[in-house]
Amino acid sequence: GGRTEIMKVFITRRIPQEGMKILSQAGVCKVSLWDSDEPVPRAELLKGVEGAHGLLCLLSDKIDTEVLEAAGPNLKVISTLSVGFDHMAMDEIKKRGVRVGYTPDVLTDATAELTVALLLATARRLPEGVVEVKNGGWSTWKPLWLCGYGLSGSTVGVIGLGRIGMAIARRLKPFGVKRLLYSGRTAKSYAAEVEGEYVPLDTLVSESDFVVVSCALTPETQGLCNKDFFSKMKNTAVFINTSRGAVVNQEDLYQALSSGQIACAGLDVTTPEPLPTDHPLLTLKNCGEYMETQGWKPVYSLGWTFLQSACQLHTPSKLETSVAVCCVTKLHILVAFYCPQHKVHLCNDHAV
Repeated sequence: GGRTEIMKVFITRRIPQEGMKILSQAGVCKVSLWDSDEPVPRAELLKGVEGAHGLLCLLSDKIDTEVLEAAGPNLKVISTLSVGFDHMAMDEIKKRGVRVGYTPDVLTDATAELTVALLLATARRLPEGVVEVKNGGWSTWKPLWLCGYGLSGSTVGVIGLGRIGMAIARRLKPFGVKRLLYSGRTAKSYAAEVEGEYVPLDTLVSESDFVVVSCALTPETQGLCNKDFFSKMKNTAVFINTSRGAVVNQEDLYQALSSGQIACAGLDVTTPEPLPTDHPLLTLKNCGEYMETQGWKPVYSLGWTFLQSACQLHTPSKLETSVAVCCVTKLHILVAFYCPQHKVHLCNDHAV
């Protein structure tokens, strides 16, 4: 073996120590870290990626042409600590031959659990109840006070029955849901497990007591939930969004909630995040915005190892964790994501 080339890796946020150990113990990485829980400032991001071979970023980091230009020709791999990758200029990244890794199944359970919690809290008006207890509004038992909406015998509509949508459906069915509707690009064979009915979006919106948005953000879904969408919902319907904020026209949602067009809404995602404290949606009792929670097990963190020669690479079948291996010229890059029982995907290639 010849001399091992040291690879520069820039990490845009403080990550669990297990992930840092993977890099530091590889012996071929020079790691530069924005050592904070807060997002890296744009100027620091552009400075940090200069000459980097690898970039580990988060959903809040906009990886556009400017960042790619700042990184230069050394950049071979980008890894994003997220399920989505709409924060990255994928077309430009592909042109440069840069591989991108993401973690599509790591947060499925956590997001599904949060969605169910958000739905129950919103439908049963739990945040309002907490406020009333704290401010003395709870004086005595009142038969009609803070009545909410139940899942038993209801119709639930899931927009986007992918991994997360399916995980949500599995968790909701035992509550006694009568019908489970879903919409999307195609019917899903696995929907039979939850007795899911594939229907047009208009049917889902008009017939559902609970509308749960769990689709990806695409040009087709951006602004999907608008005035026309909300006008078709029942005035007793509950709206839940745990996908992306940009799927919803927030001005139209405000009008739907304030006018009584729909009953209530629970939001895990907004535009921007977080909403300004004076945003109109935050003035409404029937709209709750909840901070996103994490589902990472630190011992199964993300890491990158950069290896120089083929003889140093293990084959995927010998690894304890699924990995994506890509070859760039004579440099073999092992992109290792240490996540329990989950494959790692290359979003501009294929899963290994």
